[in-house]
Amino acid sequence: MQTWFECKVKYVKVDDDGRERKVSEVYLVDAVTFTDAETRIIQQVQTMVRGEFVIDNIKKSNIIEIFPHEVGEWWYKAKIGIVTIDENAGKEKKINNYFLVAADDIKEALQRLEEGLSYILVPYQTASIAVSNIVDVFPYFEDKVNKSLPSNLKPLAQVIQKPVFEDEDLDVVYLAENEDNEIEEDLEDLE
Repeated sequence: MQTWFECKVKYVKVDDDGRERKVSEVYLVDAVTFTDAETRIIQQVQTMVRGEFVIDNIKKSNIIEIFPHEVGEWWYKAKIGIVTIDENAGKEKKINNYFLVAADDIKEALQRLEEGLSYILVPYQTASIAVSNIVDVFPYFEDKVNKSLPSNLKPLAQVIQKPVFEDEDLDVVYLAENEDNEIEEDLEDLE
C-alpha cells in the first residue's frame, strides 16, 4: 500500500516576463516515512528549481490512489463514498476515500475516475470532485532491472551451490570449491 505525503515547498520563481516572485507549491510524494518524503522531495525540487528553496511543511495525505494520465493539465481531488455493512452492529457505515485524477476539466476527470474505479465491485457515490492545489505527483518507482548491486554483495546465483551428494545420516553435504576447480576430481575420488 502506498503512503502519500503532501510537501509544501517555498522558493523564488521567475515568471515569463522576468519578474521574480515568492511561490508556495504543494507536491505529492510517495514515501515510507516523513524522512523519506523529505529526502525524495529535496531530490525532485533540486532538479526543477534554481537557487534556494525551503520545505515548509510535510503531512500525510488522505489520498489512497492516483490516476495519472499523459494528457492532463490539472490534478483533481475526488471524494468517493462507499457504504459497507457492519455485521456485528448491524448498521450501515459510510467510508470516504480520496483519489487524485489528472485531467483537463471536471468532466474528463469524472470519466477517468470512473474508468480507474472499474475494479470496485460495491456501489459507490462520487461525493465531490474539485481542482486540487497539488502541482505535481512523484510516485515511488523502483528500477529493479537496472539497479546495480552494492560492492559488498554478490548475485544469488554465485552464492548458491548445488548439493554434491546426500548421505542418509546427514541432511545435505556441500563440497567447497577449490581454487583450481577440483570439484570433479573430488567427486571421482568419492565414487
